[in-house]
This record gives sequence, C-alpha cells and structure tokens, in this order.
Amino acid sequence: MQMTSLIKRSPGSALNRRGFLSTLGAITSPLIIPGSVLGLNGAVAPSNRIVFGGIGMGNRAMHILPNFLAFPDLHFAAVSDARADRRQISKTAIDQHYGNSDCDDLPDFRDLLARKDIDAVFIATGNRWHATASMFAAKAGKDIYCEKPISLTIREGRELVTMARQHGTIYQAGTQRRSTQSYQFAREMVRQGRIGKVHTVDMQMWTGAAIPHESPKPIPDGWNYDMWLGPVQWRPFVPARVNGWAYFWDTGEGMHTDMGTHYTDQMQWVLGTDDTGPVEFEATDLVWPDPKQFMSETAISGTFKFRYANGVRGYLYQRGAFADRYIRYVGDEGWIQVDDETDIVTAEPKSILDAKTTGWVSWANAGAHIRNLLDCIRRRRPTLCNPEVAHRAQTICEATTISARLGKKLSWDPVKELFNDETANRMLYRQPRAPWRV
Repeated sequence: MQMTSLIKRSPGSALNRRGFLSTLGAITSPLIIPGSVLGLNGAVAPSNRIVFGGIGMGNRAMHILPNFLAFPDLHFAAVSDARADRRQISKTAIDQHYGNSDCDDLPDFRDLLARKDIDAVFIATGNRWHATASMFAAKAGKDIYCEKPISLTIREGRELVTMARQHGTIYQAGTQRRSTQSYQFAREMVRQGRIGKVHTVDMQMWTGAAIPHESPKPIPDGWNYDMWLGPVQWRPFVPARVNGWAYFWDTGEGMHTDMGTHYTDQMQWVLGTDDTGPVEFEATDLVWPDPKQFMSETAISGTFKFRYANGVRGYLYQRGAFADRYIRYVGDEGWIQVDDETDIVTAEPKSILDAKTTGWVSWANAGAHIRNLLDCIRRRRPTLCNPEVAHRAQTICEATTISARLGKKLSWDPVKELFNDETANRMLYRQPRAPWRV
C-alpha cells in the first residue's frame, strides 16, 4: 500500500490535510473515519507524515531503524538491499512496528526512488555506495539521511554537494554527535573561551584489522553481488573481502577514513571551519598489513596530522582498543575532552564542568539527529550536517589517506580543493563502474 505524502517540492502536487478532508466530504455515502486518519487523539494524519524508504538494510541500518520508527510523523514504506535476507529482516521489523504487511521489498533501489509517494531515503549501504546512492536519490527528488562517510573520494564529495544544491535536497550526514549533548557542551565551553585559545585537537580511534588471504567462493543464494559492488571495480566473490570491505581502498579506505570523520566533523564544528579546512596533511608512524599474510590494504595503525592556516593542529591517532576513543581540545589555559565510549566529559580546570547538566542522551541514540532532519525537511532549511559540512570533514580523512598512500606531506588549497602535488591530485577521483556514473 502506498501512502499519500505531504512533503513535495512542486506547489500543489501534494494532497494536504485540507484537500484530504475535502475529498472525504465529497463522498456522499456515510463513513466512520478513525481519529488516526484525521490526526486526532494525538495521532499524525497520514497526509502529514514524511514517507521514507531504506537503501542498504544491514547491521547499521537495523541498529538505527528504531530511532526512525519512533517518530509518529514519519512512515517507512519500502526497503531495498542487494541481499534478500536483509530485505526480509528489515521488512518484517517495519511491518511488525506498523501492525501490517505493507512495507515494499525492492531488490533494486532505483525502483524505490521511482515511487512518487516516497519523500526521503535512509541510506546505510557500505561506504562505496554512499555518494552514488545519495546522488541518485537527489536526482530523483528525495531528501536524504546518509550514514558517514559521505564519499570515498574528495571530488565525488564535491559532486554530491553540487547536486544537492541543484535539486534543493535536504541532506543529513549520519555524524550524529553534533546532536549529542556531551559534544554540544564541549563545543560551547570552547566557544566561550573556557580553555583559552585552542592550539591543538587530539582525537583517537581504534586500530584497524588485517584480513588473511582467502580464495574466491560461489556467490550465496539471494545475493545480487553485481549490485552489491555497485560503482567499484568488479572482483571475484571472496567472503573475507566482502565482510571486511572497510579495509580495502575501493570499498572502504580504512578505519580512520570511516570512523575518523566523526571526529574531524566535531573539530571543524568547534573551530568554526565548516566551510574550509586544513592546509597541510601528513601521515606518520604507519603500520601496514604484511601482503604475504594479509589481503587487506589499509593501515592497521598510524598518526594522521593536519594543520590549519591559523596554526591550529589536529592529530588523529589510529591506535588502541575500541573503548579508548576520544576527542580533546587543548588551549593555552586548559583542555576539555569527550570520551566517546562513555560520553563522559573531563576538563582542566575542573571548574569548567560546573556548567554541566545531567540526563544526557548518548550519541548511540540518533533520535535528535533524525528529528533535526525531519524539521529541516518541513521548513526546507539546511541540517546540522548538511552536504558542505560533511564534505569538508570527510575531505580531511581522505586527504590524509592520500598522504599515507603516497608517503609524503601534502599542501592543500581548501578553496580550489587541490594539492600541491599532481600525483595526489590524480587520486582525488576515480571513475565509477558502469552504469553508476550519475
């Protein structure tokens, strides 16, 4: 069953609540209309709901899906995935939530985008698909919530920004820590000057994996492997490579590019540099997987460094355990740190914490971030993590990846979005596999 949707770009194209009631009034036979249809008794009328479809319904999607379903002014109408089992699992969860069997199950996401009743999409595919699927969605007139990172090359990130502007797309990147109270508190304390002038931002995430070699296997039943690969180079089906896609250049680019964007996004936000970025990048202390034992390509650990034109420096450490991640802002009068595992904020001087309130909701709950998107869709205004913001944060991770791969320090022009090195500039983009050039 397809629902009538309220959020449309062309005037008069939607059946709004007034039009819906007028249509009912034109029916001559007596009707008993449930209050939920009219938006009574605290319910949201179907004509006032933002209708969503899901693209890529794996582990991350199923983790965050309950945050979407919690909003009564949002309705999930369809799901799409290259794997039949994931489509079925997500459809079952959505149908159980609504108490019906109406959720559509579509193997090809382009069929989901073709539905006129769908206003917006939630994209939680593997990283290789994020920019391409988002651009297809923008071109189809859909608003977007897309998991990070928004791209795997700097130029495709810029293409996404341009396309979103051209089509008037309301886009929210899934760097939800901007909507989390612990991080908002740290930002406010820095912006108030409570630690003096910031000169350094330290960030830590965990070490990456090394994946042993494995031989190709038959493609499992229910998989559209060609669709799963999407815009990247075709390769034989190797389970370890497919399951460990984050640790290969074409599908993931490593943990610091995947997870690091959460912290570079925070750094940009706190420093007030959302429309620009650092001017120098360097990767040091790199430990790579031994190619004789492992087929994964990305660094296991290392230090990724960046410098802004005003002298502020950032250090993203890929080291330690998963639970050891944090971000710390260091100023000439103190520091403040958010522990990413616990949301605990520490600071020096400790008096900074006197302003802290209680009852914070963890970053693991994306509800406030989704709420920001829904409000921005209705008002047609930029989200907290709009494409330009997300692209600038992701550029930092991708630029340090290029520095790591070339083994050299690189200078960067954040206006022209070019390096001082032609070899590095040739790594700003890679051509998508047909037919996925948007």
